[in-house]
Amino acid sequence: MLLSEIKNAELKSWLQSWIDLCTPDDVVICDGSKKQNDELCNQMVKSGTFIKLNKPENSFLCRSEVSDVARVEERTYICSKKQEDAGPTNHWKDPAEMKAEFNVLFKGSMKGRTMYVIPFSMGPIESPISKYGIEITDSAYVVVNMCIMTRVGLSVISKIDAGAAFVKCVHSVGAPLADGQADVPWPCAPMDKKYITHFPETREIISFGSGYGGNALLGKKCFALRIASVQAREEGWMAEHMLILKLTNPKGIVKYVAAAFPSACGKTNLAMMEPTIPGWKVETIGDDISWMKFGEDGRLYAINPEAGFFGVAPGTSMKSNPNCMRTIAKGNSIFTNTAITMDGGTWWEDHDEDPEELVDWIRRPWKKGCTRKAAHPNARFTTPAAQCPVIAPEWEDPRGVPISAFLFGGRRKTVVPLVNEALDWKHGVFLGATMASEMTAAAAGGLGQLRFDPFAMLPFCGYNMGDYFKHWLEIGEKAGSKAPKIFYVNWFRKNDAGKWLWPGYGENSRVLKWIFERCDGTASCKATAIGNLPEEKALDLDGLKDMTHDDLALLLGVDKEGWKAVIPQIEAHFAKFGDRFPAELHKQLDAMKARLG
Repeated sequence: MLLSEIKNAELKSWLQSWIDLCTPDDVVICDGSKKQNDELCNQMVKSGTFIKLNKPENSFLCRSEVSDVARVEERTYICSKKQEDAGPTNHWKDPAEMKAEFNVLFKGSMKGRTMYVIPFSMGPIESPISKYGIEITDSAYVVVNMCIMTRVGLSVISKIDAGAAFVKCVHSVGAPLADGQADVPWPCAPMDKKYITHFPETREIISFGSGYGGNALLGKKCFALRIASVQAREEGWMAEHMLILKLTNPKGIVKYVAAAFPSACGKTNLAMMEPTIPGWKVETIGDDISWMKFGEDGRLYAINPEAGFFGVAPGTSMKSNPNCMRTIAKGNSIFTNTAITMDGGTWWEDHDEDPEELVDWIRRPWKKGCTRKAAHPNARFTTPAAQCPVIAPEWEDPRGVPISAFLFGGRRKTVVPLVNEALDWKHGVFLGATMASEMTAAAAGGLGQLRFDPFAMLPFCGYNMGDYFKHWLEIGEKAGSKAPKIFYVNWFRKNDAGKWLWPGYGENSRVLKWIFERCDGTASCKATAIGNLPEEKALDLDGLKDMTHDDLALLLGVDKEGWKAVIPQIEAHFAKFGDRFPAELHKQLDAMKARLG
């Protein structure tokens, strides 16, 4: 497709303005075809950016520059007109000043390179919950990853030509090439020139200097959470950092569950779980992001706006997530910053294979027993969701799936029980607002201090989180009796001797079963000061070895003194939001204090 064939005047004018500023050598409109994708992958093999792997099939390894390996939160900004609208948890830049700086940075930034125009849909293209975007980039790596993670195609331009709104996304690695200058495998700009910026009022994302992950794949956290969260607040829906799973009981009855966890809390593992309870089945709708709108029946319906998995490789194994490993094994994947084995495969820490030697992520020889990490801790795989062996048949249903329950959770060795049902929606919002993980002794603040990550949205909410909490309360009012039930789970409880009290992984299906039955009103519970906890006999523990009565008492008990001890930390967390914080959540905290006595 040629630029001249685009009918939408706003789109055409916007593209031309960036072409004039960036001065690329060529402009290519991406069509999402296999032919174009294969050409770009082969081009990157020739340039040294990609290594063609022997296994899995049709897959490639990429190594980034050592300074460009993860999201750069300290260089990520919300450019709202008023600083208070960005809130205390976001970095802020004045939008006019930021764009003035970009006019300098982007001037000639694509010289010697190709500008790729990526038309993409977040969600099934015909879904009323989906949104469209156009990403401009000078990175072929971004193109092939976006083709896995989103639905790329000229049909999106047809939608925009017909009048559909779109989010404007601009990205450059910030490394123009002088005449005759050789390129490098991973071009990027110095850290002080990197910017990942969001303009909520104008629905724009502009990213400069980084080629990695969420800094460059602008459909992911930038659009699907930071910009979409603003759209959701203004339009009355929800954009959440949540997996979506389908849970089926032995009678064939289905419920859909959405869950928000901070990183390193087993989110992807839960989305693709293999239940240990006979007759129960878990299928995947999505592993990371959920967009939810109200259906005609008044219930919340969710879609996964992504088309692929962009997962952290280290820690992923047949033990932790067998279905994820099976998805990857089908090929058609891109691995970034993993190690490469001597037979042309990939490897990372906690992988099931046990190689004697390999080449690490920065091209050094590595032997078994070596104290260095072979893969970068944030090494990634990008793989199509459709390949997942437990992907639900309705994962691309444009109507979405009706959500029965929300789960929140963090990594808590103490105090927090295995599972806790909120007393009502407002109490559930309080639980989400106080989501936290315990910091290690080595972390700033010391052992026992909590790192709050409300709703697992701390780095991803595109506006003031005080207003975000209000939005959750408003959604509950609108949903009324049809609102999903809310639960808080904790797979990471330990006893005083440091022993894990819960086996996790597939055994978490026992908790899901209780949640399923609570949604039906068939499972028993005990009312406590912190919420509704399972009675011991209500949790299916058949066949679970090594679970003592004392362990179970800790998992399902209320540590009143422990809860009282963390209240000052919760109060300090709430205080950060000032007068934008909803009074209702202060009331919820006061009510919990009173119940604790």
